[in-house]
Amino acid sequence: METISTFAKKLWCVKKQLILFLTPLILLPLLFGLPEKEGKCLYVVLLMAVFWCTEALPLAVTAMLPVCLFPTMGILPSKKVCPQYFLDTNFLFLSGLVMASAIEEWGLHRRIALKVLKIVGVKPAWLILGMMITSAFLSMWLSNTATTAMMLPIANAILESLFGDLDTLKENCKVKDETEGELLCRVSPTVPYTLFLNGRPRVTSAAEDKLELPASEMASQINVWKGFLICIPYAASIGGTATLTGTAPNLILIGQLKSYFPECDLINFGSWFAFAFPLMVFFLILGWLWISFLYGGLNTRLCVKKQDERAQAEAKAEAVIDEDYRKLGPINFAEGAIAFFFILFAVLLFTRDPKFVTGWSTFFNKGYVSDATTGVIIVSILFFFPSQKPSLSWWFDSRAPNTPYVPLLSWKKAQECVPWNIILLLGGGFAMAKGCEESGLAAWIGAYLQPIAQVPPAVAVMFITAFLACFTEFASNTATIIIFLPVIAELVNPLYFMIPATTGCSFAFMLPVSTPPNSIAFASGHLLVKDMVKTGFVMNILGILSVSLAMNTWGRAMFSLETYPDWARPVNMSSTVTDIQFPSVPPFNLTSL
Repeated sequence: METISTFAKKLWCVKKQLILFLTPLILLPLLFGLPEKEGKCLYVVLLMAVFWCTEALPLAVTAMLPVCLFPTMGILPSKKVCPQYFLDTNFLFLSGLVMASAIEEWGLHRRIALKVLKIVGVKPAWLILGMMITSAFLSMWLSNTATTAMMLPIANAILESLFGDLDTLKENCKVKDETEGELLCRVSPTVPYTLFLNGRPRVTSAAEDKLELPASEMASQINVWKGFLICIPYAASIGGTATLTGTAPNLILIGQLKSYFPECDLINFGSWFAFAFPLMVFFLILGWLWISFLYGGLNTRLCVKKQDERAQAEAKAEAVIDEDYRKLGPINFAEGAIAFFFILFAVLLFTRDPKFVTGWSTFFNKGYVSDATTGVIIVSILFFFPSQKPSLSWWFDSRAPNTPYVPLLSWKKAQECVPWNIILLLGGGFAMAKGCEESGLAAWIGAYLQPIAQVPPAVAVMFITAFLACFTEFASNTATIIIFLPVIAELVNPLYFMIPATTGCSFAFMLPVSTPPNSIAFASGHLLVKDMVKTGFVMNILGILSVSLAMNTWGRAMFSLETYPDWARPVNMSSTVTDIQFPSVPPFNLTSL
């Protein structure tokens, strides 16, 4: 038995090397049992899928495999593979990452976060809402990981002012007695903080030897703390779905649409925002209600403002927020400049071609200007625009110090902050999609999945969203959408399934390993896996229902989902497709209420 255990441990130590060696051998039958080109492409796709899911190779290294495998296996020539790594979609994403670097460089994101928290207040439910709104908004422009890493320290500072140090409370709390049906805990505080005793606030000091605190109150405080920690990564994942640059799957969608359906011009920054932002707001509200209910923040105190037992602690927390905001000082020239270019960046992307009105792109040759053009123009300005207010008197003042010129962003800072591996990961996804298209693999698999097209549309959307939301719990959301989007593109109206599939890939809430934001929150040591599973399971259900509602209401009208589009017919000529038959919806009648 000991020998077997030792051997198993050694196998575990070299598991990645075994995966790298065995996976190509196990998949070899695909090369001989399927049509030649389709089989070879499926071999590469499954090989990359296994490497991505297991991270046997770094994600970016796996993403480069098409460069060597597609040409050598006769799937796609190198001159068609390599350009996929620098499509205009990649440059749009790069411009978003560079803008995020500039925002972080000058601390504008922290000012935004503290200002929102000042507005919403510190009552638990409202504070959770403030945390979620701030995290979601920042995640629309920054990476989900950066947003979570920035927000968690702010949350911890506020929570410590409300409840004291959580580690100290956990370590020093011991059951002492049972009085009037309520367990009491012995606490020996090492720092002053506010406790609630017998319904009244009590400010403790280090000079006090010992205090008694109801265990139920202690449990309530710890529960609220968990709610604060868990809401931030969830809101960051939700917020990233609202903009094309918010998360990688959104960009993969538009990149693959351009590859598969060059005539499709329905999805751009403006039209995606018009669809996804209301969905994000709706889901965020549902998520807030669920988290607040589950972790004790949602009760009668939500709507009734009164002087209760927590008033003094809440006043202290407000003072912490005010003090942190005061330390930032007045907004300086660099922050103001970044805020201006940030707003200009968003406005220009939104108004280029919003579909419902004429955009500014009409001033240029049709099809020449894309969202990538806009993004690169704006971020290029950051590298030479001054971070200090220019002064004409400086030129004529001989006593003025000759300080070096500092732009809003340096290339060195951009190199350090931009996750360049994501650019390669996007390129690998586009290369894989191109291979699936050229080899006929997507159409071949799509023909076998056509029965899904006969399922009622709302049910099919829920099924696909649920499947990908579950799959992405164990795999990178970028890798997930890269693998499945080419296949989904072959089913009925492509947008009807591709949009919810893309959105569903961001709904990974149940496990710490599902996303980097989840991992960061879990690493605090105050969350258990069962906390995330319990909360995330319902969040997944709410997300699936929200996406289905959006696709069958305003999404149906925006993207004309009732009919099979002309721009998709040439690509899917081999597939048997029909218009989607939506159930008729009776008009809403106020008199029936």
